[in-house]
Amino acid sequence: MTTLTSVPPAHKAPKAEGGLLDLVLRARELSILGALIVLVAVTAIVNPRFLSAQGIEDIFLNASILVLLAVGQTLVVITRNIDLSVGSVVGLVAFVTGKYVSGDDRSVVMAILIGLAIGALCGLVNGLLVSFCGVPALVVTLGTLYVIQGIGYYIAQGDQINAADVPQSLLDLGSGGVLGVPYLPLIAVLVMAAVGYYLRAYPSGREFYAIGSSPEAARLAGVPIRRRVLTAYVVSGLLAGLAGVLWLARFGTVVADAAGGWELKVVSAVVVGGVAIVGGVGTVYGAALGALLLTTIGSVLVVLKVNSFWQDALTGLLLLLAISVDRLLALRMNRVLRKRSAHHGS
Repeated sequence: MTTLTSVPPAHKAPKAEGGLLDLVLRARELSILGALIVLVAVTAIVNPRFLSAQGIEDIFLNASILVLLAVGQTLVVITRNIDLSVGSVVGLVAFVTGKYVSGDDRSVVMAILIGLAIGALCGLVNGLLVSFCGVPALVVTLGTLYVIQGIGYYIAQGDQINAADVPQSLLDLGSGGVLGVPYLPLIAVLVMAAVGYYLRAYPSGREFYAIGSSPEAARLAGVPIRRRVLTAYVVSGLLAGLAGVLWLARFGTVVADAAGGWELKVVSAVVVGGVAIVGGVGTVYGAALGALLLTTIGSVLVVLKVNSFWQDALTGLLLLLAISVDRLLALRMNRVLRKRSAHHGS
């Protein structure tokens, strides 16, 4: 935030605020990591097979697609917006690319490019409606969720993609690896690291946080708000498109409503990971940890033979808890900053 503008030396309070924010974010991320470690340890005591090599690999494979979506959603949420269409984009891309490769030894690269193009187009539509037309993000992305879902049903016509029709080269992307590391987690980590580095190291990346913290102040500072919000939606769409291709590679068999309901799971992962729903605060690393935590909870419930209903219930509970914690932290920080301001003023 302070890297965005050239302000007079007198304006040094935001720097202190930024340091306090960084401290809080690190504490949130460490607490999520701690909860994850405790969850895994307790489950391993109850069922030692949970920490088998295959069990650990399955957790990371299952989390990879959610991490990709959470990274894209983080960009959108820190600008005080939301993208509820990502689950529908994943389903549409998975089915369309599945149709493209079915029965032929098509290029994996071309399948990925098609997925990225479809995702980018969906993100572009969302971004234009939100940033340039001024339509609320919740309304836009809820509408495009159903539109994209409808397009998927129309294309599918009740059909499905079978793993037997998908080229082995694409299926290998979902199950293979390099030097013992599966491709999916590797792709997710590389994307997360690239986006995280950009947001922290580049002035244009910090502008996303400035928009979320105070749109009016960002506008006065000369931040191209519309362009940044549009960029956030396009990146979210791109990553949803990539996630759709990887969904096909991972599962092989795909129906029109693949990833149905995942939009709320993605939002939950982001918010649980410390990204404030009101914008301006959070990191892609925290969002990735949130995605890993939710995925691990799902795996734990399966291992413990708990009804899958409780996974949705726990996800909702974690979402409510995270939003409550965000609110309490915001109030606490405001009090601290007011005290500091009063102290310096005296």
